[in-house]
Formats: sequence, C-alpha cells, structure tokens
Amino acid sequence: MTNYKIIVAYDGTDFYGWQRQPKSRTIQGEIEAALSRIAGRRIAVIGAGRTDAGVHARGQVANFRADFRMDRHELERALNAILPAAIRIVSLRREPDKFNARKSAKSKIYQYRIVNTPIVSPFDFRYVLHWPGPLDADGMARAAGLFVREADFSAFSSNHLLHPVRRVVRSEVRRRGREIVYTVEANGFLRYMVRTIVGTLLEVGRGRLEPLQVEEIFRLNERRLAGPTAPAKGLCLIRVRY
Repeated sequence: MTNYKIIVAYDGTDFYGWQRQPKSRTIQGEIEAALSRIAGRRIAVIGAGRTDAGVHARGQVANFRADFRMDRHELERALNAILPAAIRIVSLRREPDKFNARKSAKSKIYQYRIVNTPIVSPFDFRYVLHWPGPLDADGMARAAGLFVREADFSAFSSNHLLHPVRRVVRSEVRRRGREIVYTVEANGFLRYMVRTIVGTLLEVGRGRLEPLQVEEIFRLNERRLAGPTAPAKGLCLIRVRY
C-alpha cells in the first residue's frame, strides 16, 4: 500500500466543514467518495485538521493509503475530474509510511480577511468579512501581538478541553489596501479559536476594547470577556508545516 499525501484547496461555502458527516456534504466525504469510486473500495482520508462549516483552505493537507496502478499524475487528474469544482487537489505525491497528515504536523497557518470599505466586490464576498465602518488597524495590530504565547486559550474558544494550552508563534494584523488581514500560526487550534480572536480584534478596532485588555482576558480566562465569534467565510487555512 502506498501512502499518498495530498494538498487540497477548497471553497468551503457550500460544505459542512472538513470532517465526514453522515448526512451532510463535507470536504473529507467528497474526497473519500472520489477515491472509493476510482479504487472500487472504501478509502479513508486523514486530514491535518478540521475546518468548520464555511471555512476555506488553500493548503489543507491529508493522506491516505491505497494501491493504484496509475501513476500519481494520473491519479491527481482522475480525482479532480470527479471532485466538485469547489474542491481541487493541487498536489499529490508519495510519502514514507510514517507520514500522518495530522500527527506529523508541526503548525498550521490561518488567515482571516476583512474588507474595510463601503462596498464589497461580488467576486470577494464569499471569502471575506465585509466591515464598512471605521476600524483602528493599528490598535488591532498591537492587540494581535499579545496572542503570541503558549497559554490556555479557553477564553477564545467554545471548546472546553482537558488540555486547552496552545502555542501561538505568529499573530499579526496588516492592512493591505482596502483589506485588513489577520495571520496566525500555532501548533494547534481550539474550536472557533481563530474566529474568536478575530472577533476580539474587531472589538479593539471599533474602540470597544483596549489592546491591553487582551491580557486581562487571558488572566481571568472568561469567554464572555472576549469578542464574538467572527463569521466563518473570512477564514482560510493557508498552510500546514511539517
């Protein structure tokens, strides 16, 4: 059996997230269905991580084990011919048996895009949060830097895990013309963690929170003190590092 690694890009708008669901359309489910159609038997796909409903990806990574007679280029073309247009296999190659897309991952990089103009283009609205009002991008940038730490991130998540500590190594806000882009890299993320951080940064941008109040939220570890969960459509998994 060959261990294949795939890099997947997808528009998550019409899918119920990455993880296979019995009665819902998901990215993992679509890829497994396409592989099973080619192989004539069920093939399980392991993803580097779950993305929620409506979240996009440019660099999701997954692996699966199979025995195909076709070469990797033919397999890549066959998969893309079957998959819906909203999902593309952008790379497919063989990996050593020990490679596991989830367990071998060192960190993941996400970006969240905010269009800060009166009008959002119809070619962008599926992939960004439209915010027509004023935002203090400099204040958001100062607050973003305070998330670089190894800490309990429960206050920025809907998930109460036994081990909620995550190590964030990069957290920055940059203005790119009409867009404000938040980039974050960590060894792992709690459920809704990035979107709640973005919601908190937006509260800073609106003047409802001071940047240094992020420290108070960490100290008290209270979800109610953080901002609301930002919509899924602005979030994209950019890269998984190994």
